[in-house]
Amino acid sequence: MRLASEEEIKAAYDQGQEAMVALFYATFQKLAERIQQLEDQMAKNSNNSSKPPSSDGLKKKPKSLRNKSRKKSGGQPGHPGSTLQMVAHAAHVETHRVHHCRCCQAALEEVPAQDYEKRQVFDLPPVQVEVTEHQAEIKECPICHMLTQADFPAAVGQPVQYGERLKAQMVYFHQQHFVPLERTAEILADLYDQSVSEGTIAEACHTVAQRVQPVYQAIKAELQQTEEPGHFDETGGRVEKGLWWFHVACTALLTYYEAHAKRGKQALEAMGIFPYFHGTALHDAYRSYLQYQNVRHALCNAHHLRELTFIFEQYQQSWANEMIDLLGEIKIAVEAAQPDQEHLSPAQFADFEARYDAILTAGFQANPVAPPVEPIPRKRGKPKQHPAKNLLDHLQLCKRETLAFMYDFKVLFDNNQAERDLRMIKLKQKVSGCFRSQEGAKTFCTIRSYISTARKNGQRVLDVLQLALSGSPYAPPFLQLRLSSNA
Repeated sequence: MRLASEEEIKAAYDQGQEAMVALFYATFQKLAERIQQLEDQMAKNSNNSSKPPSSDGLKKKPKSLRNKSRKKSGGQPGHPGSTLQMVAHAAHVETHRVHHCRCCQAALEEVPAQDYEKRQVFDLPPVQVEVTEHQAEIKECPICHMLTQADFPAAVGQPVQYGERLKAQMVYFHQQHFVPLERTAEILADLYDQSVSEGTIAEACHTVAQRVQPVYQAIKAELQQTEEPGHFDETGGRVEKGLWWFHVACTALLTYYEAHAKRGKQALEAMGIFPYFHGTALHDAYRSYLQYQNVRHALCNAHHLRELTFIFEQYQQSWANEMIDLLGEIKIAVEAAQPDQEHLSPAQFADFEARYDAILTAGFQANPVAPPVEPIPRKRGKPKQHPAKNLLDHLQLCKRETLAFMYDFKVLFDNNQAERDLRMIKLKQKVSGCFRSQEGAKTFCTIRSYISTARKNGQRVLDVLQLALSGSPYAPPFLQLRLSSNA
């Protein structure tokens, strides 16, 4: 921010009272705008902006935007529960005998037991790595005297190697739970008394990434053509000490990650999903998404609620709080109608749309556009406006995209599906740091896409990793046809 110099002040003083007042007013306006910007910045937290909760600090305790549930805490009626239950036949039985009567101390060793009280302990047996030696016979033909050797199994390709189960656990710890290489090796040594190098773990991850490539590409192709609403988002991360962007495209049953050096349209084109997507895309209104006209856009209302909360808390504008209440009311109405109806009634549509427009009208009246005091040199981009006016313009221009969840029940109220999937990227970097190579970032995206898709379809992670290492990676049933046609 540039303030008037001493020469400019003296020149205004020489010009008279009007020049001094104009200079003072311009300087005061600049300072007031700067102070407001700093106050807005200080007032923002994870409750009223897109800042992460970790930036709130220990003193700030933002209020959750979620409405309180009427359900009591704990397990709900009809929940099957997961209490530890006795098994009918235990693997081992230890009998604890009675030797003396507790009353008279008479010997009872020879007295048969009348009954037993049973207690069962669930525990692991001592675990250690088993070594299986494969011996391929070599025989000499009695006729031609040629030596013939039997074939080894396809999984046995080296004189000494680790098996699929152990390598699956290496990948499981490192990729599913984000344990760094050094600590993964330490865990394996503690659990199995087997020393494993970091290079072996990295090689196992690379092998899994190669084996699941067909599934990875099938997920991408399915997302390009799916009729289901898709969720899209991106987050920054460190790769080779530089800022990269991790993009996600997902549905309730599919997840696809890809790392790229750019965030915007260039990355979306390279990723190759959004340019071909023709369904409803739910995102956070990032301008690169909005450039595509062949997509039905839907906007994340969790972002809108945070921005409206900021306007209400920082500027005390009641229209923002009314819009929060209206969006929440529409959400409740949609949830109540979903089991039995495919859409709201025409009367509900008309009522909600009219109230939405009325709230925006009240907001525009509270934020009139002030005419410029003096001619301002034209600059590139949109003219600077009050934050409330910017949000009002956005909600008016993107009314249908904001209320997409009301018009189509398949569209969710927010983009939490994509944000939950992206959270794994942030968690990985918090636990084990940045990616030291582009290859490592791509390997992570490939394996995490495979793991996340498998989990969404009810599969156990260790099982699908072992399937991948055996050469038969898991794919959901609806991807099987696509994989067979590509084979």
